[in-house]
Amino acid sequence: MSVTKIYVVKSFRISQTIRGFKMSDPKGFPSLKASLDSVSPTTYKALSARAESKVAHEEALEDMKTHILKLYDKIEAEHSFMDETGAIYDCIPIEQQPSLKGKRPPEAPDAPPAAGGQYEARKDSFVGSPLGPDRKDRHGNAMQCPAETVPMRRVTLEDLSRFKTLQDFFRKGPGGAGLHPRAGNPRVLVWPRWAQAYQFVPNAGGSSTLNIWDPPIGGNHVVSCSQHSYEGRSGGALQVIECGWHVFPARYGDTRPHLFTYWTADGCNQTGCYNLQCPAFVQTGSTFAPGMALETSVIGGAMKVITLAYWHTGGRWWLYVNGTAASNAIGYYPDTIFEGGTLAGNASEIYYGGEVLGTTSFPPMGSGRFAKERYGKAAYQRSIHYYPPQGGAAVVAELTAEQDWPSCYTAEFVQYQEAPWMATLWFGGPGGNC
Repeated sequence: MSVTKIYVVKSFRISQTIRGFKMSDPKGFPSLKASLDSVSPTTYKALSARAESKVAHEEALEDMKTHILKLYDKIEAEHSFMDETGAIYDCIPIEQQPSLKGKRPPEAPDAPPAAGGQYEARKDSFVGSPLGPDRKDRHGNAMQCPAETVPMRRVTLEDLSRFKTLQDFFRKGPGGAGLHPRAGNPRVLVWPRWAQAYQFVPNAGGSSTLNIWDPPIGGNHVVSCSQHSYEGRSGGALQVIECGWHVFPARYGDTRPHLFTYWTADGCNQTGCYNLQCPAFVQTGSTFAPGMALETSVIGGAMKVITLAYWHTGGRWWLYVNGTAASNAIGYYPDTIFEGGTLAGNASEIYYGGEVLGTTSFPPMGSGRFAKERYGKAAYQRSIHYYPPQGGAAVVAELTAEQDWPSCYTAEFVQYQEAPWMATLWFGGPGGNC
């Protein structure tokens, strides 16, 4: 539809002190205000001249402009910094973020812990936060947010322009292929490929520890990810929340693995988006941020891992990173985005594993090695648990593996007897013409 309304962004006040932190323009790149001021004057002709631009037409560009200006309406950045990939993070007062607009989020609760421990024969290393008081970006800006703010990865017109339309930007992948594979939508032209494991069980979320890789993405490849998903159907519509890491050049402009969250209330048809790219996810923590680049494992060397957990309680799906204490929570999806559907309560299905998307060929999944190669070579998710909806301790998952394209990707689920490997999914493969 034609978009004519222009949203006014509240002015940014240079060198003002809020909560004891001095606001000032960042060094080496435009401030949030300067970035927003450049949105409206951008023309379709100028944007189309960029090699990466895929914007379909002028109306699509106007939709993108309006979305950015509405997303940042009445938002001020108290501080900004750049990560090693060149992405900019703005430290936004918690109550100003797009999903709250002036409200205060509740305090995060402690989630039930999963079985812990360390199996000596297989040691892995948890990724740490790249943020801290002693960290500086390449321009000398402190890579830490002041109290009462959260680091929000800046959403730019350059990001959106790598997609044909705003709706493509919101979906799991570009174009019709971005519709959810389990939604049963006839408009899906290119189906994803996966190697995963599932269980049909009532649940209030779950957790796993994922090792992190950087599968090469190029040419006709689109995305490669390791994720877990909690799903349910509401009147025929698939409702989903997901988290994990993915390599997705169109979304981030690089080929690094990034932490992500995703949701949809209708199988990615009209609702859903990644991270904080639309008003849905509420960020409360400042050590990890959705969209953040992650360290990677090395074949035959160090295994870099991250533990992710969703827990549904108090009308919210809380997301935890590297622990289940309240201090490990980085934010939540409110039940209201599911409009009274299944996930406004609990989920009925759990999925763990890898998923890829391509056009004429499909990219490597995980490390690019098959599941049978196991530790040090294959991708894995270990210590897989789910939370029963009635409350109580986490339950070890009993999953069924599925590998529908075994020449490209395989999945093998093993129920070990010693924590923290007791429920482990090995998966991955080189991809190709699947």
